[in-house]
Amino acid sequence: MKNMRLTVCIGIMCGWLAAGMLHAGTRPDHVRPVEEDGSRLWLPVIRPVEGAEVEITYKGKVSPTIAIAIAELKNAWKGDPVLLEKKKTGRGDGFAITSSEHQVRILSSTETGLLYGAYSLLRMQEAAGQLTVPLSVTEQPAYDLRILNHWDNPDGTVERGYAGRSLWNWEELPGTLSPRYEAYARANASVGINGTVLNNVNASPQVLTTGSLEKVKALADVFRPYGIKVYLSVNFASPIRLGKLDTADPLDKEVIGWWKQKVKEIYAMIPDFGGFLVKANSEGQPGPCDFGRTHAEGANMLADALKPYGGIVMWRAFVYSPTDSDRAKQAYLEFMPLDGQFCENVIVQIKNGPIDFQPREPYSPLFTAMKQTPMMVEFQITQEYLGFSNHLAYLAPLWEEFFGEVRPDRLKAVAGVANIGTDVNWCGHHFAQANWYAFGRLAWNPSLTSDRIADEWLRQTFTSQPAFVRPVKEMMLQSREAVVNYMMPLGLHHQFAWGHHYGPEPWCSVPGARPDWLPSYYHKADKEGIGFDRSSKGSDAVSQYPDSLRQIYNDKATCPEIYLLWFHHVPWQHQMKSGRTLWGELCHVYDRGVRQVRGFQEVWDSVEPFVDVRRFREVQSKLKIQMRDAVWWKDACLLYFQTFSGMPIPAGIERPVHELEDMKRFRLEISNYECPESGFNK
Repeated sequence: MKNMRLTVCIGIMCGWLAAGMLHAGTRPDHVRPVEEDGSRLWLPVIRPVEGAEVEITYKGKVSPTIAIAIAELKNAWKGDPVLLEKKKTGRGDGFAITSSEHQVRILSSTETGLLYGAYSLLRMQEAAGQLTVPLSVTEQPAYDLRILNHWDNPDGTVERGYAGRSLWNWEELPGTLSPRYEAYARANASVGINGTVLNNVNASPQVLTTGSLEKVKALADVFRPYGIKVYLSVNFASPIRLGKLDTADPLDKEVIGWWKQKVKEIYAMIPDFGGFLVKANSEGQPGPCDFGRTHAEGANMLADALKPYGGIVMWRAFVYSPTDSDRAKQAYLEFMPLDGQFCENVIVQIKNGPIDFQPREPYSPLFTAMKQTPMMVEFQITQEYLGFSNHLAYLAPLWEEFFGEVRPDRLKAVAGVANIGTDVNWCGHHFAQANWYAFGRLAWNPSLTSDRIADEWLRQTFTSQPAFVRPVKEMMLQSREAVVNYMMPLGLHHQFAWGHHYGPEPWCSVPGARPDWLPSYYHKADKEGIGFDRSSKGSDAVSQYPDSLRQIYNDKATCPEIYLLWFHHVPWQHQMKSGRTLWGELCHVYDRGVRQVRGFQEVWDSVEPFVDVRRFREVQSKLKIQMRDAVWWKDACLLYFQTFSGMPIPAGIERPVHELEDMKRFRLEISNYECPESGFNK
């Protein structure tokens, strides 16, 4: 095969040739960066090239994937010539990067691995601050499947979407392809994401019609060169809705035949189709239990249809019963008896916590209980319970916390509910981009620290200047904890308003509503105390955890205080480790959250010289909203819970600025598909 040699002129920064590294300087206060709208994300700026010549060489036929790798290096690499070489370096799409005196080599068994290696080299250049030579890097992905879940609907809305409408313009597909489709694929590939579920888990059967599949094929063709497979969420009742059958019973021969024929049709169009994601018998969605069958029987029927083509089934374990004494127990109760009954190409997809993406939850006990079933964790990148796209909440610490409780090798794959939409900055909040980035990096390597990922993202997205990176990174690392503090500290959970999950409404009461959709079901505040008793004397949810943890969680004296009100109903006068009463501690932590956000405002204002005007003002505006909302949360929860504790707010705590009755009357007129423009603005 013919050698391909590309030569590119690259501008060389002062000091690179002499020392083999890039150094951050100090930007004069009067110089502001060129304005950006956030659409670039963390990816290199496309710049004109001039100066010394750098060779990018690949020995072989240049496929679309290799062409992308070459183009990325041509655009942004500032070092020695690069050789891309297909060579066995380990499992799957792993890669190695080495360097000699005058050449950098990127090695991988696959073309996609070479692309990942190219992005890694550029990341080291831009994010590391300096490159130490010679280079010697070997990376293998922890998981073969690193997947985004989009909750996008055919009408263009996005359930729990806070960054505009759906990126997929179904009306124009397949004839018109937005340039953002390739930009989306590029961003995902740059952090190692290799799969995307295009549609909502509350799936419309229409996604499986021939016309819709042609649209899916168009997207798959765009994504393929970037190493990304497409998947679809499917409605279990599709044989009834589309096939005009009388049943969707997974053991019915006609139903089995219908799914096999549909799968054959899909793979004829999309030979590398990934498979199905299924939400079944949950929140009104149809499933095998409607026909007297188990989750395993339903999943296995679909898995059998997909197996000849290499496809998989991701079967969600998000189930809960309105009648069970404790919603947190339901997934375990339904799925543990099925352990070992799923086909090998079925992966049970489990949310990180046992309730529903709360700001802080203990891990779902299924992760340590199921020994014979492939499992994958489902994280939520979009901030359904963490202030939507109005609040700065860097989520890597949350996911790092999870991997500290659940060994990464217990999992086969990782999924993240996407926060991407048509907003010009993709995610609604400039710092929400960091969560998309962090998900990809942790899905590739769950041992990475939140600190390192934040450092990488800041240097690539804004500037590598230490006077900016140090304070802003610290702000990011504190941000998720701040949200927990001003929303639901000490193990409180699900205190959200009816109809959306944005503001506080611990008093919420809706006649005829399911109890587990009301905050009082979770806080159980009364004159004696507050918290959900999941100890052996309560719902006994603690028994679902390993014995070592069960003993710790079961005792108020040993239960970590971050989970105290999750596992126990605790008297108001209970003495905390700080020496304060529970009521006093609750007041102090809520107040701490408010003070943290005030500190974020100060940090951001202090770095104004390092940020372009547009992004600076947009983040500043979001922090103002977050500040108002933090006070709203603090005042609403403390004033309401005070009606039960009967105790004064301690001295030194910022006094409430709202009246409880005023907050009870306040309503945000928003749906599940949007972010309020100004938060609490009464």
